[in-house]
Amino acid sequence: RGSQAAAPWGRLPALLLMALAACAARASEITFELPDNAKQCFYEEIAQGTKCTLEFQVITGGHYDVDCRLEDPDGNVLYKEMKKQYDSFTFTASRNGTYKFCFSNEFSTFTHKTVYFDFQVGEDPPLFPSENRVTALTQMESACVSIHEALKSVIDYQTHFRLREAQGRSRAEDLNTRVAYWSIGEAIILLVVSIGQVFLLKSFFSDKRTTTTRVGS
Repeated sequence: RGSQAAAPWGRLPALLLMALAACAARASEITFELPDNAKQCFYEEIAQGTKCTLEFQVITGGHYDVDCRLEDPDGNVLYKEMKKQYDSFTFTASRNGTYKFCFSNEFSTFTHKTVYFDFQVGEDPPLFPSENRVTALTQMESACVSIHEALKSVIDYQTHFRLREAQGRSRAEDLNTRVAYWSIGEAIILLVVSIGQVFLLKSFFSDKRTTTTRVGS
């Protein structure tokens, strides 16, 4: 009995890895640089009836905003938002074909952005398919499903925390740069004012010679 109980638990890591691999194959996560006055588009082949989710967030740059647009194979606009910092959109493909989604920074003239997006196509396949199954999940299989769902939640939380940490670091660095420039400006102004006061006080105590000219008749 001991060997029979140990074998399924030994297959547990393999099952979880296979599930995570299948999950990763159905999603695209990319972080890219979007220059100022530029536009970047991505394309995805999607089958009809497939449920998809697009989630994006601007990590660094300017006011942390970007334009986003999603089109179906016929060019119909499914989603369009202007100057958004982050957002999420879920849709079901109405037909087979190539779907296009673009991020635009054309409204910015000198600030480039760093954008992260996660495009998920389809839903995660179940760990244990229910077809041709006449019995309920065993305790071990239920534990596998629970661990799998918990790991997916952990991955999502880690991703969002990394994005928030990167955005917070960018804001802190930007604030530090502004404070440094402001301090340098104040130092220059104080130096100029001090020199001006020295010359002004010196002019008060300097001797002024008056020349008198007598005009004789």
